[in-house]
Amino acid sequence: MPFKEILEDMLSQLPGAEGAIIADWEGEAVDQVARIDDFEMKILGAHKGIILTRLRDALQRVDGGEIEEVLIHFARTTVLITPLNEDYFLVLALASKVLTARAASVMRRCAAQLRREIC
Repeated sequence: MPFKEILEDMLSQLPGAEGAIIADWEGEAVDQVARIDDFEMKILGAHKGIILTRLRDALQRVDGGEIEEVLIHFARTTVLITPLNEDYFLVLALASKVLTARAASVMRRCAAQLRREIC
């Protein structure tokens, strides 16, 4: 199944989801689906890639294991980040009213599908 279809399915299950992007380790967009401006989604993906890289570096220094998920709450937005493998990650942007636990569960299923497609 193409990446875009998987992302569209994830967003359809989450009213209030603003977009999702798959990006590579450099923050370059691989594929995305957005209800917000496409360029904003790409910027969001690139910036969250920097955060993911910094967290991975910090955890490596203290032998903290691998990152499974990152959750960031902003005033009007919540962002979930999950690595798909060493080279790719998924970012999901949500309006702050979306239930985070449900969104995380839906994102985990989506990430599992994407991992199968990538391999």
